[in-house]
Amino acid sequence: MAALIASFIFVLLAEMGDKTQLLAMAFATRYSALKVLIAVTLATLANHALAVAVGHFLTKIVPLDFISLAAALSFIIFGLWTIHGDHLHGEDRKKSHFGPVMTVGTAFFLAEMGDKTQLATISLAVQYQSPLYVLAGTTLGMVIADAAGITAGIVMHKHMPDRAIKWTSAGIFILFGLSGVYRALAALLSGGYAISIVSALAACAAGGAYVIARSEKPSAE
Repeated sequence: MAALIASFIFVLLAEMGDKTQLLAMAFATRYSALKVLIAVTLATLANHALAVAVGHFLTKIVPLDFISLAAALSFIIFGLWTIHGDHLHGEDRKKSHFGPVMTVGTAFFLAEMGDKTQLATISLAVQYQSPLYVLAGTTLGMVIADAAGITAGIVMHKHMPDRAIKWTSAGIFILFGLSGVYRALAALLSGGYAISIVSALAACAAGGAYVIARSEKPSAE
């Protein structure tokens, strides 16, 4: 159950402001909300099932301690990635000869390949070793976040707002990552070394967040 709850929360947070949520908002201005939501659900199930399978397979060939450390580090990267944000690059304007569900579903599946929510799903599968719970949690989190994007697309026809949501989500990812790094290192090194490394990582993450925030161009509200 912990795997289900954690997977749901982290993918829900990761998807806020993500490219695929922006796609949901864009497609909701062209197709019916129900068809967009069906397409998102099907594409997410397929994509995250692939991610869970990859995460499960990794544990068979690489020692779990090293995988757990890599997974924890990846969450720090997800946090910084969240601060940087995502932007559409014409995915919502590509024409298709297929129906709305196939068009939207294909766009979502391709946009999600290598995206931070897919990588988070791989990391969660490694972390919890509960493939079905991780798949259910990540899919539910994705669908709910994109349902919010669909609603926003219908009502406002503009991006989901809120700088505060982005920074809160990023902070949770980074804290989760630092905690995971400490747990993994504590099993390999003495407590003092583990704390020193985690402190250095925290400082690097804070510095990275500052640099990314400074490099962001102000957006029109």
